Parts: sequence; C-alpha cells; structure tokens
Amino acid sequence: MNLPKTAALASLLATATPFAPSAPGGRPAARLGAVSRKDSYDITLLPGDGIGPEIMESAKSVLSALCDRCGFELNLREALIGGAAIDAVNDPFPDATLEACQSADSVLLSCIGGYKWDGNPRELRPETGLLKMRKSMGLFANLRPAKVLDQLIDASTLKREVVEGVDVMVVRELTGDVYFGAPKGIDTDADGKRVGYNNMIYSEGEIERIARVAGDVASKRNGKLCSVDKANVLDVSQLWRDVVTDVITDEFPDVDLSHMYVDNAAMQLIRWPKQFDTMVTGNIFGDILSDEASMLVGSLGMLPSASIGESGPGVFEPCHGSAPDIAGEDKANPLALILSAAMMLRYDLARGEEADILEAAVETVLDQGLRTADIKQEDDGCKLVGCIEMGKAVADVVAATATVEV
Repeated sequence: MNLPKTAALASLLATATPFAPSAPGGRPAARLGAVSRKDSYDITLLPGDGIGPEIMESAKSVLSALCDRCGFELNLREALIGGAAIDAVNDPFPDATLEACQSADSVLLSCIGGYKWDGNPRELRPETGLLKMRKSMGLFANLRPAKVLDQLIDASTLKREVVEGVDVMVVRELTGDVYFGAPKGIDTDADGKRVGYNNMIYSEGEIERIARVAGDVASKRNGKLCSVDKANVLDVSQLWRDVVTDVITDEFPDVDLSHMYVDNAAMQLIRWPKQFDTMVTGNIFGDILSDEASMLVGSLGMLPSASIGESGPGVFEPCHGSAPDIAGEDKANPLALILSAAMMLRYDLARGEEADILEAAVETVLDQGLRTADIKQEDDGCKLVGCIEMGKAVADVVAATATVEV
C-alpha cells in the first residue's frame, strides 16, 4: 500500500520545524534533536493517571507496528508520575523517574491527575510532579499546534467560516513565571485572615531564549509572530515586550512581530483565529491561551505537544487531561498521544519520515470515518469506536504502509 501524505495533517508540524542548532549570531538556541538517527532508542513511557494507561497501550501498539515496518527498535521502559506515583511511593515525580527520563533518548507522557488527589497538600498533588519534571529536565519551551483538519471542521463549536483554515502554533515558556516564582505561599495578616501570594517573575535570559525559539518557529512557518503580554499593567510584561522586541528585531529581521494584550488575544482567538500564525507568551498566559486555541479544533483529544530544552530528551504529551470520569471504559481518544509520538520521532529521534507515516495514518483513519466520542457528530455518517479500536486502526494502516510521498 502506498500511503501519500495528505495535505491537512501532514503539514501539521512539518512546516514548523522549530529548532536550529544555534540562533543567529552564534547565540545558543534549543536543539533540533536530542540524539542522532540510529537503529535503537531508549524511550521512557509515563502512562500516568486516568485514561493515560489506556491511550499509552494504543500508542505502544502503533509504535510497534511502525518499528516492524521501518526496521528500527524502541526499547520502552515505564516509570511512575502523578497520582500513580503518589499512590506507589508518596511522591508525584520520584527520583527514579527523573533518572529514567534523563537517561532516555526521549520521553512519552500520557496524562496525570484526577479527583482522587485533589484534596492532597500541594507537594502531593499530581500537577506538582509535572512542574518538577519540567524544571528538573530544563524543559523551557512548549509547542502546541492547533490546526483544524478538514475532516473535523464540524467538531468545532465555532462556525465553519471562523475555523476553516486555522493553523496556529503556540510557543509557551514553561519553567518560569508565576508557577515557579518565589516568594509564594499562604500567610496570615494582622487580622488573622489568610493571604495567598505568588510572584510573577521573568529574567531577561529566560525571555531571550523563548523568544529565539518563537522566532525560529515563525521563520519556518509564515513569518508572523504575535507576542502576548499584559504590558499595560504588569512590569514583568513590560520587560517581556522589550526583550522579545529586541531579540526578534536583531536576530529575526524577516519575522513580522506584533504585540497583543492577553485579554484581547483571548477574544481574538475566538473572533478571528486566522489572523494568528505563531504566538509566543509566558507560562500562565500560555497555559490558558493554548487550551483555548486547541478547542478551535473541536477536541483536545486530537492535539499533541512538545516540551523541549537546550539539551537532553524532550517530553511529548497530548494536550488533554486524564479524564478520570471515562477511565477504563474504552472511550478515550488515543490520537493526540499517537501524534505526540510523531513529534517525538521528528524532534528527538531524527526520524522525520516515520513521523510522516504516523501523521498520515491518523488522517487516513479519519478519512475512513472512524470517530471516538469526543469527535463524533450527530448524523455525520461516521462510525463510533473506542480507544482500542481506534489504536488498532492506526496500527493497521501503519503496518500496511510501504512508502510515504513527501
């Protein structure tokens, strides 16, 4: 079977290879791949919580088919993170998991969290493990593509004319800002009332390195970059705007840079999303805006992401959460994790052609009319399938693939 790269999904990331070996002027930038292309790779899998183990099994079956078809090996080792790690060793990101991640060629993460751990103290919540992982591994750059596929236009809650043709890449700084700023805590004031506080803080160096990643991404897409901040109110955002302007002006003169306040950006993403190509923003604004952008597509279940640093393995994970309400019911959509595996192949393992195969296979099963519940529309004529069947369908297409036309 000859499987051509169809236009919609095949261009999801191929037009946005995000990292150059060095920034203009010889300044350091994030790397394109953690390892050179080889015949065997060590991969750490983090199944996590909720639907995580289910979608990981589907991804493993797809990767197994890919390895058999393309003649290379992935040595898979699972480790604990999130709620599963709390239950097992009372730590949301154990030292053993950090070691397993750092010693691997790449990391594939499903999802974490759930109602079970919501009442835990902060240090024993699944999300704390995720933040610790990002900080410990230096994963400062998060890339989240939101591309509306032709097959799923009607899955979006917005009108067709609003979302058709949308292709946005959100570049989010991942290890600074209010999530990591100090001092922070909950104290008591003079009247005995509790006072909670967090520190929104960025250094010039932190802003420079994410601006370079964003400039590189924008230069490889359509040359448009919108930096999002709140510079009319926040001093830290004024520094952000100044530094981003300097980096893009000096190092990426061909990139068309604009600035937008975060509240307006949130509105514009719904009103006219096609005005955006590449967006760059800080940690907390990026957390919110990337989720908003992803829903233009119709479901978080379709969207991958990459978290990458200046060296070492990256972490590749779907944008969706752990969906504990449907865990174990074979209702989850595994496609975002499969597409995250494609990003892993492309950016960490120097296996771009194999990434093309996975991306094209996902689009093929959508063309075949298979839909999980999150992307199924009433009277769309498509077949409702579960996680297992969807994963098997992708694996079958991969196994039958002979070549990819690039």
